[in-house]
Amino acid sequence: MTETIIAALLPIVVTLLLGFFAGWHRDFDASQGATLNRMIMLYALPLTLFAGIMGISRDVLISDWVMGVLLLAGMAGAYFITFFIAAFIFRRPPAIAALQALAISAPAAPFVGIPVLGHLFGEVSTIPIAFTGIILNLLLSPVTLIILARHNQPAAGNAPAAKPVTLGANLLSTIKEPMVWAPAAAFVLLLCDVRIPAAINSSLQLLGNATGGVALFACGVILYSFKVTFNMTIALSVISKNILLPLAILLIGSAFAVDAQSLNMTVITLAIPSASICIILAVQYRVAQQEMASTLFFSTIMSVLTLGGFIYVLH
Repeated sequence: MTETIIAALLPIVVTLLLGFFAGWHRDFDASQGATLNRMIMLYALPLTLFAGIMGISRDVLISDWVMGVLLLAGMAGAYFITFFIAAFIFRRPPAIAALQALAISAPAAPFVGIPVLGHLFGEVSTIPIAFTGIILNLLLSPVTLIILARHNQPAAGNAPAAKPVTLGANLLSTIKEPMVWAPAAAFVLLLCDVRIPAAINSSLQLLGNATGGVALFACGVILYSFKVTFNMTIALSVISKNILLPLAILLIGSAFAVDAQSLNMTVITLAIPSASICIILAVQYRVAQQEMASTLFFSTIMSVLTLGGFIYVLH
């Protein structure tokens, strides 16, 4: 079991450290890291989202709606509760509160979930990974983009020059983002049972497969550029993401007598460390870059203990 966790998380840590080394060696700087993120946002990430969703069977998607409801409750609930507490109780700027909420609510299931859940549960592990990607890319990411566009000016060259001033303009600007409309289009096509040729889908995945590695490498460059820091805010974010969120869903699922396997897969999925999308957006909009990079780093490092603990208890 320990070997499974290490095998899943070690590539993430190594890639982060390689990016950190590249920054230290002055092969890349923060501006070049932002350029890498621009490529991810406009091309690699939308392609991998579209191809990933289109590669799922519609029957698989709807076969376990209880798991989908639990994941939605966990991710959306954690997002909006965190945003409310951060923005209205601790008076953090809305853009920073949105990124903190995203870091706590969004697990890196497409990257870490495949080896971990696949080893534990086999082919059925596709279901929580699919649901997680859909919730993240059709709900949490668009909401975060709307808040960022409304309350923070994007980096030069990475977004429209004019800052939207109305909710309608913000919604339109967000919908135009490839990382929003690409998975939305794929989801609609999937529900309509429209398939695309396997050769085309695999062609889209060629660049898309670079998303995780390039994003993590860029995160490593950002880590060096902005320096890893640790404070109470980051500690609370990591504890909330790695422990409190999966524990809350475990208690809720147990209270409603959810099937053991579905509940275990859901809890372990939510215990996966933070997704790199939080630092991608932080760099894109030049807000809370050090905090998001540090949260991602410590969430990944600590997940060796926290994720391993949930697996030991539940499996």
